[in-house]
Amino acid sequence: MLATTARSVALAPRTAAVRVSRRAVAVRASSEPINPSIKKDVDKVVDTVSIKDLDKPKVAYCRCWRSDTFPLCNGAHVKHNAATGDNVGPLLVAKE
Repeated sequence: MLATTARSVALAPRTAAVRVSRRAVAVRASSEPINPSIKKDVDKVVDTVSIKDLDKPKVAYCRCWRSDTFPLCNGAHVKHNAATGDNVGPLLVAKE
């Protein structure tokens, strides 16, 4: 989560400097399963969403956070699933 705080410092009448500090949270993929409880009865969880206005017939989005082409899926979940016993797969967005 990105937190932003601002504080005004009076320099002169009608003049103020605003000091903003930002903290960013780095998201790193862990070596633990990402999907602890959803659809554990299937080999790979792949959900498909259909929309009308899509340039391509299908786009696969990464949900394992390991893709070199993030946010697009490059199949990195296969190696992650083999190493952790997880069943995470991509989100497919398809043209209606």
